[in-house]
Amino acid sequence: MSLRSLLFVPGDRPERFAKAEASGADALILDLEDAVAQSAKDAARRAVAERLRSPRGRPRLFVRVNPLGTPLFDADIAALASLAPDAVVLPKAEGGRSVLACAERLAEHRIVAPILPIATETPAAIFGLGSYGEVRDRLAGLTWGAEDLPAAIGASTSREADGRFTPPYEIARSLTLFAAHAAGTAAIETVYPAFKDEAGLDAFARRAARDGFTGMMAIHPAQVPVINAAFTPSADAVAAARRIVEAFAAAPDAGALQVDGRMVDAPHLAQARKLLDRAGDTA
Repeated sequence: MSLRSLLFVPGDRPERFAKAEASGADALILDLEDAVAQSAKDAARRAVAERLRSPRGRPRLFVRVNPLGTPLFDADIAALASLAPDAVVLPKAEGGRSVLACAERLAEHRIVAPILPIATETPAAIFGLGSYGEVRDRLAGLTWGAEDLPAAIGASTSREADGRFTPPYEIARSLTLFAAHAAGTAAIETVYPAFKDEAGLDAFARRAARDGFTGMMAIHPAQVPVINAAFTPSADAVAAARRIVEAFAAAPDAGALQVDGRMVDAPHLAQARKLLDRAGDTA
């Protein structure tokens, strides 16, 4: 299953779980961190654990725990002991060392799950992005955030007045994108906070897909169809990619070929294969 859309759901709001699962999201992120007040943490842990014990539906069930090295993290994984989330989302990760430390703690509690780091939430995290390739077998993907980092360095915002990211956060975004692909894992775009702005979301998601992200996080069920559409290759794109793959299959010794009136070579073939893989096309 692809990871086009990953929908956050507050862990202390179990009445929202069914609606979230019906949204069409490829994964739900049952949140024990930012979406849950301190006073509701225990209730959230109980609700998330109960959901993981219940029969599963189509979407994968991820759990965002609290930051590594905190008592909240310890309480989270104790509550998840012996359960099987499809992935653990790790906030404030600082490179491969954080993934290894998290995996070790999960193993102590008999939790077998890959890890999806949120990879840009501290200044030190930026300098660890190149190390995720060393732990690629532990990863469910790699994503980034544009809220915690400006707070950590005293910046007033991560965005321009028109909603675009300012240059420091464009760098963080780009480095996360390349780090994910270097590690051979899913590159997940950050959230679009204005959940009522469907046109803005569509443009944001399509830009992410254009740039090489393979999916995106969502904060509201209404965002899911827009995100899924942006990250689903069109029928025309699939057909064009198939023609490139078939042309090279018919001429395996060719370095370059003419397909649809343009010259294509090895990078175009690699791009076509990746698009077909995302589309689930085995032709």
